[in-house]
Amino acid sequence: MSTPVYDVAILGSGMAGSMLSAVLARNGVKVLLIDAGTHPRFAVGESTIPYTSALVKIVAERYQVPELHSLENFKGIAENISPMCGKKRNFGFVYHREGQPHDPAQINEIVLPQVEQRMESHLFRQDVDAYLFHLAVGYGAEPHTGTRVTDIDFHPGKGVRLRTDQGATFHAKYLVDGSGYRSPVAQKFGLRDQPTRARHHSRSMFTHMIGVTPFDDAAAARGHTQPSAWHHGTLHHVFDGGWLWVIPFDNYEQSRNPLCSVGLTLDERVFPASDLTPQQEFDNFLARFPEIAEQFRGARAVRPWASTGERMQYSSSRTVGDRYCLTSHAAGFIDALYSRGLTNTVEVVNALAARLIDASRDDDWSTERFEYIERLQQGLFDIHDDLAYSSFVSFRDYELWNAVERVWESTNYLPWQVLERAYARFLATRDEQILRDLDNREVPGLPDPIGREIAALVTYTRETCQAVEAGELASGEAAKRIFAQLRQAEWLPEPWERANPDNKFFAASPQLFSLAEEWGRTKAPAHVAPLFR
Repeated sequence: MSTPVYDVAILGSGMAGSMLSAVLARNGVKVLLIDAGTHPRFAVGESTIPYTSALVKIVAERYQVPELHSLENFKGIAENISPMCGKKRNFGFVYHREGQPHDPAQINEIVLPQVEQRMESHLFRQDVDAYLFHLAVGYGAEPHTGTRVTDIDFHPGKGVRLRTDQGATFHAKYLVDGSGYRSPVAQKFGLRDQPTRARHHSRSMFTHMIGVTPFDDAAAARGHTQPSAWHHGTLHHVFDGGWLWVIPFDNYEQSRNPLCSVGLTLDERVFPASDLTPQQEFDNFLARFPEIAEQFRGARAVRPWASTGERMQYSSSRTVGDRYCLTSHAAGFIDALYSRGLTNTVEVVNALAARLIDASRDDDWSTERFEYIERLQQGLFDIHDDLAYSSFVSFRDYELWNAVERVWESTNYLPWQVLERAYARFLATRDEQILRDLDNREVPGLPDPIGREIAALVTYTRETCQAVEAGELASGEAAKRIFAQLRQAEWLPEPWERANPDNKFFAASPQLFSLAEEWGRTKAPAHVAPLFR
């Protein structure tokens, strides 16, 4: 094999591939970026959460890519990337039963921090992905879009050779496959689990629509008392067997985008796939849930529906091997629920980039250097699987769902505090080891010092929901047991009242966090208290 020309070749120029390419190129790594498609293009995965945004600014500082700071809050996105994105002020959940009137008491909402510097976003992905792609090219990554890789040859200890449908041949020392479900590396080495190890079951259909009515204006919402309007955030309509997302891009006065992202995700065992088109299936669903349908009277899809058809979960027996790594959706996929796809993407970019940069400088691409990435990606997959599986089981009964939703909340705010504290310490000291330490966790995907406790709660919840699904435990009793676990969780701040079934709204206000800081000083366990200083 001739001497490789590139240090790293990356398949796929979506969010994962382009962000990683930009980081690597900025730090002197010679990068080849190949994609069968071109930009701009439609993509889902449009809702950010505070944990993801905190990761983005850590990546920006750690790897000295200041342009990424524009992605960490809505203001930066609107001013520097695209005016087509929406504001995200909340995570909203409205529970429905087919054939029954909606109970206005069966709602949950998390109100996100409202300060400009921390406002979350609804990403118009075609603009955001194009921004990241152009950023990577600007830093020196060599782009080849509209180019399909037709053959891959791995040479152990040397590198990889790529052949394309245009007759070109490229050599690289390492290959990152971020292409997606049809990953050529996964196909070459037979890496897909058969069947997938995922417990969760779902299929999905999605599109962009125009003319979607804010649910706040629907009759079913008149009795709602949530603190933030549904249209100001990401709305989840939850029901036995699935959920429907509504992500508006037009939810602030200066918006230039009239579109709304809409997706219907169903347990394929409860709602089997049929010969109907996605639009017909969506219309049939609305006929079964007329209180949801009110939001879509007059709404029209502006692009063809995308559909996964059958079950969309897949996993890989291994994501790292000799001279290759699968990332993002090439490694596996669970569900769009909870916006964890973006989180997992940035988690892997952050940890993988450091190892690729070091490997390039040392010219040492040994598989052992990337073993943490294997543990990280498999851990992220399993956590998301447990959360999505437990949630779908709980959708059959609001009281159980009310309990499981609190468990999901526990995976967000304390881990976010860990990242914010690490970021503040880094800015104060410029000690790179602080950020490197985030890469080595006791529980991959959940940061120390509270990762172990959160993982135990998630596992307990999944096991409890398994008993419900097996008919061994009533859903009401399961809800009581999960809330009991939450009450016993000394690491959860008491002022947040997440163990109170009647407290269905969590508003991340300065007042609430001040109370949490007082709790941290006076009552928190020793390993948790530093997060509130």
